[in-house]
Amino acid sequence: MEGEGNVKSFRFFFYIAVIIILNLIPLKAFAYSYGDPNKEAVAEAYKEMKEKLNEQPPNFAAAKEIFGTIKEEIDMHMGPEPSKAVLAAIEAKDRQAVIKDMEKILVLNIARRLDNIEANFDQYDTSKRLLAKAFATYEALSPIIQGKDPALDKQLRTEFDKALQSLGNPGLFGVGEKKSDINVFKKSKETILTTLQKQFGLKSLKVGHFSESAAEKPDAVQKKEWTDLSKAKNWIPLIVIVVVVLGAALIYVRRRKRA
Repeated sequence: MEGEGNVKSFRFFFYIAVIIILNLIPLKAFAYSYGDPNKEAVAEAYKEMKEKLNEQPPNFAAAKEIFGTIKEEIDMHMGPEPSKAVLAAIEAKDRQAVIKDMEKILVLNIARRLDNIEANFDQYDTSKRLLAKAFATYEALSPIIQGKDPALDKQLRTEFDKALQSLGNPGLFGVGEKKSDINVFKKSKETILTTLQKQFGLKSLKVGHFSESAAEKPDAVQKKEWTDLSKAKNWIPLIVIVVVVLGAALIYVRRRKRA
């Protein structure tokens, strides 16, 4: 009877551990895969539009349809003017104008991302995700710059890397913590935006006026870094909890047995 009681006690603590873990892990993590933070919808649309416009003859209808998938986002963050310019160029069947206008939108999108990082610099997870999206946008523009000046492309990539390092790292339970440096970030941001503005001929990098709530809402399919269970390090807190709970259960069982 005593052995049976010990088994029941152990099971009880085991079930408690399972309940704790299930409450810590977002249910959506099991339901579906999350969006890639290294992809940017506007940049992806630009690449798809360019591909369609490079067909012979250029497929303006397909390009317009692709642009329709990002128009709402562009209007929200940059105002209606950029969309009007792109759609007018599509209607005029001006391939070069469409591509040039889209390239300017990408530069504005990078500026928007970097501005939001600076405004919320202490929010590591959000800043890191936004920087990944800014760099993904630059990746779409990189072939153009690389074609003109490979050294400049390399310099801009280095500045993005410096910006990433400037975010620091909160570490895991304080382990591996690295302090952030907003001044380093500002310098890299200035170099990146000044260079892109000059390369793509923008008079201003102002992206229009929109409410604070619309400035940067986390994407519906994004998860915080610590809940990304595809990363081995994020299992550590869960494993620690299990070990502690089960350890307590074993101690409890052994003490009862001795008693």
